[in-house]
Amino acid sequence: MPKMKSNRAAAKRFQMTASGQVKRGKAFKSHILTKKAHKRKRNLRQETLVAPADLRKVKRLLPGY
Repeated sequence: MPKMKSNRAAAKRFQMTASGQVKRGKAFKSHILTKKAHKRKRNLRQETLVAPADLRKVKRLLPGY
């Protein structure tokens, strides 16, 4: 039986933490930035965790982790 392949698009977007949670980048940071406040743009730089409701779906795309 060959190894399972991870979804390469998902592998580039998500990172596993040591405790088994999944980190992700925030959305709405790519364009139309002039109307967004400096504070809002600054907060969008930080990574956050995937919501518990979506965790199973994301982990299924990353079988190697």
